[in-house]
Amino acid sequence: MAQFNDWCLSVDEPVGNHFRRVMTGQAANLAAGVQATAAIVPGHYASEEQMARAFARLGKLEAAALIQGKLPTTKAIRSGDLGEIYATEWIDAHSGGYHAPIKRLRWKDHRNMAMRGDDVIGILQDAQTQRLQFLKTEAKSRAALTGQVLTEARAGLDKDGGLPSAHALSFISARLLELGNLPFADAIDDALLKHGIPVQSVRHLLFTFSGNAPDALLAASLQSYPGPINQWGIGLRVEGHGAFIGAVYDRVIADANNA
Repeated sequence: MAQFNDWCLSVDEPVGNHFRRVMTGQAANLAAGVQATAAIVPGHYASEEQMARAFARLGKLEAAALIQGKLPTTKAIRSGDLGEIYATEWIDAHSGGYHAPIKRLRWKDHRNMAMRGDDVIGILQDAQTQRLQFLKTEAKSRAALTGQVLTEARAGLDKDGGLPSAHALSFISARLLELGNLPFADAIDDALLKHGIPVQSVRHLLFTFSGNAPDALLAASLQSYPGPINQWGIGLRVEGHGAFIGAVYDRVIADANNA
């Protein structure tokens, strides 16, 4: 996990009927943030089984090359990928039960291309009814976050009537089927094809990763939302955003070569 609580200070605040959390990386703990992040980044690009098999069959250098070959090399794609990684990790650890069932970046078309479709979808399954609830997520990473960026994120969340897209859910279901998780794949297919997805079963998450303070921008975005879907705004602020991202990917490469 990204261990946000070990290197960030979090402040929660209600915004009308919605919720905002701002996590600020503490200067004295940023090295711990780099290390915690670098530890989880490889698993978002390749499965543990794939990495272990490469190591066992080919050796350390070749396994390190496999990881390095999957990492983006451009600053913009690294930034976007890390925003999505952080959103996924936050959902799994701090959302109160939602889980991102796949690590989407493992299926990128090219390491220096952004993924298409909904950024992340968290899913919670009711233990009694087996029906699903969805956390539709847009993740944005910018050195300097702006209102325009949040407007773009809002447009993404509002697509398909605010519901997770059928394409995105079908993609998740297909990947779960390949991974052998048939019950969860069936539950997604049932939601899509049998029960439908009522708006009451959906929540939105706007996740930002930025170098500047997101507090006022997130509050304004939440306050201006006129629709019926409950909203969460989560902002992670790290001063020296670009340098931090560079340090994370440098550490991932160094760790792979020193494994």
